[in-house]
Amino acid sequence: MKILVVNAGSSSLKYQLFDMETSAVLAKGICERIGIDGSITHKRPEKADYKLNESLNDHKAAVELVLKLLCDPELGVISGVDEIGAVGHRIAHGGEKIRKSSILKEKELEYLESIVEINPLHGPPAISGVKACRSVMPNVEHVGVFDTSYYSTMEEKSYIYPIPYELYEKYKIRRYGFHGTSHRYVCAKAMDILGKKDAKIVTCHLGNGSSITASVGGKAIDTSMGFTPQEGVPMGTRSGSIDPTIVPYIMKKEGLSCEEAERLLNSKSGLLGISNISSDCRDLTDAMEAGDKRAKLAMDILVHHIKKIVGSYVAEMNGIDALVFTAGVGENDRYIRQGVCRDMSYLGIEIDEELNWSCAKGSEIELTKKGAKARTFIIPTNEEYMIALDTYNLIK
Repeated sequence: MKILVVNAGSSSLKYQLFDMETSAVLAKGICERIGIDGSITHKRPEKADYKLNESLNDHKAAVELVLKLLCDPELGVISGVDEIGAVGHRIAHGGEKIRKSSILKEKELEYLESIVEINPLHGPPAISGVKACRSVMPNVEHVGVFDTSYYSTMEEKSYIYPIPYELYEKYKIRRYGFHGTSHRYVCAKAMDILGKKDAKIVTCHLGNGSSITASVGGKAIDTSMGFTPQEGVPMGTRSGSIDPTIVPYIMKKEGLSCEEAERLLNSKSGLLGISNISSDCRDLTDAMEAGDKRAKLAMDILVHHIKKIVGSYVAEMNGIDALVFTAGVGENDRYIRQGVCRDMSYLGIEIDEELNWSCAKGSEIELTKKGAKARTFIIPTNEEYMIALDTYNLIK
């Protein structure tokens, strides 16, 4: 069976076509600037990339172009749309009701539209992507794979905030967690390596948006992101967790509206806000090596917060078998990994620092220092394959 995986953004649509018999990616690409002027980059293994600028008025037009390219005699990899057995959609938020990967019927879409208020950034484009695909491919099943579903195993003590309980009952204000598909993938890979079914694992998905998750036996027990992806460690442009009283204080002092305050914390804070240089760790590393103190401060604050959360999860799990780094920063930033793992020997975490600095970027590798009680890995994430696998298993 061939599974098409779709990840729709506000003005973009990423896709990958998997052959589930071999787990191979037959083609992948991205439609960009949807609703503006439009472009697509279409990739196939061992062949030159195909790029085209073409007007894409909406997500439906993007899906139609993707299918046209996938079926093209020269550029395509399938003879017809009927070869696609199902479509898997990445959806960030399933709210409280959708707790596992699900076939998307009218009832599910109506519920997703009802929770857009708590998922305003990612919800509308994901729903648009599903509707576009359903209109163009009405004869195949469409499956939603939700980032939040991995956290459905958390206990109330982990997801209820210490605010008046009726606010949870009325508005479903709780910890939802995000990046769940990534954490689930790398946790499963680490468990396979460990060969231990009840393994205690901390996974660090570090990128422009970052989250840390504690899992026992492949089930999440806690995570750093909360009601929104704003909570947790400092990120590219997001503040992460701060004293909540800072928000009204800044609003009064600066005369900000709620929307302006939210934009400040989401788009002007984090690594960018501290360094005043960039939200990208690569830029900060270059600046730090050139002697910029604020760039180093931003990187060190990020390391400090990651260490605190990892340590708290080790306490929560009463031990740790493995620490995993993944995503753009986790897989590629040597300075961050070294800083997080340094002075953690009391918890059993020690890495071979020479190997950490010499290993190829983005490679799957074990960094554990000889004799360390806990093992440390870099495991590149593969959320798209996880979506394809969930879709395949559900349809099969």
